[in-house]
Amino acid sequence: MALQCGIVGLPNVGKSTLFNCLSNAKAQSANFPFCTIEPNVGVITVPDDRLTKLVEMCNPKSIVPATVEIVDIAGLVKGASKGEGLGNKFLANIRETDAILHVLRCFDDDNITHVDGSVNPVRDKEIIDFELQLKDLETIESRISKVQKQAQTGGDKAAKLQYEVLVKIKEALDKGLPARSVSFDTVDEQKFVKELFLLTSKPVLYVCNVDDSAAVEGNKYVDQVREAIKDEGAGLLIVAARTESEIAELDTYEERQEFLAEIGLNESGVSRLIRAAYSLLDLQTYFTAGPDEVRAWTFRRGSKAPKCAGIIHTDFEKGFIRAEVIKYDDYVSLGGETAVREAGKMAVEGKEYVVCDGDIMHFRFNV
Repeated sequence: MALQCGIVGLPNVGKSTLFNCLSNAKAQSANFPFCTIEPNVGVITVPDDRLTKLVEMCNPKSIVPATVEIVDIAGLVKGASKGEGLGNKFLANIRETDAILHVLRCFDDDNITHVDGSVNPVRDKEIIDFELQLKDLETIESRISKVQKQAQTGGDKAAKLQYEVLVKIKEALDKGLPARSVSFDTVDEQKFVKELFLLTSKPVLYVCNVDDSAAVEGNKYVDQVREAIKDEGAGLLIVAARTESEIAELDTYEERQEFLAEIGLNESGVSRLIRAAYSLLDLQTYFTAGPDEVRAWTFRRGSKAPKCAGIIHTDFEKGFIRAEVIKYDDYVSLGGETAVREAGKMAVEGKEYVVCDGDIMHFRFNV
């Protein structure tokens, strides 16, 4: 399962600069609104030292890392939910993403125009939040009008469930709260909410775009954002996007690490952002390893073995028999699969096994 994140924000906050840092694809970056006319989609390799180590040990013919897709959306403005500034088109582009990366301008620069005339990341956040909420409210009200009569007068249990879910979400949106603030207990309710593809039901990572001087500890603008989102359950990441873009242009890993060290960072914004996005979505990684291929697979924390097997192929889940599991640390310390087997460290697990981050898996199945 490839993680897909949509980058949103007002014009000229650094979205396309951040996108260029993250992806080999290059979005046009210019000092005016709507310079990104089509949604740019970039695919990023997820950095993982464990994968690198397994490749060294197995020397495989093929290497397949986990990936993240980043969708860069044009800058939204007030009225985007009603189509202002090409808003409708671009809001549609993020409906099916897993998470939203909300970029906020947290730096001063007289040479870069702000669409609202001044730097105020909390105000900017509220503008985007309001537009996303309005768009969701439009969706919810449309669905309510379709199921209300059937839910209130008929015996259709599905319609009744849908109506009750819709009403709860509408009440939250009317109060200026996102759909993700409403909790639903049953599987049927959660499934229906997911099918609505609501913009404000998605997890959000606020990316505070700062200058070099604030790359490590942030600044007053970052503090303002941190205070504003303290009750949201959202993530926050500080990135100096312009600096990161300069680092990304360097040829060697050593040069990039030296540049990072100069500004007081141990790792790039790309690595930190992907790690934050994984944490936000409760995602983890398991591996398959051998002479033919070493591969990283992304799964949701708490998934059982058959579900994880199904990520490779649906037949693996349907015909699941057992999973042979090696812990990453055992694989590395003992020197590979053969040594692990000989040491009796390979576990044979059934359908109830909860896969752990870093597990090296081999699935047995029969269809």
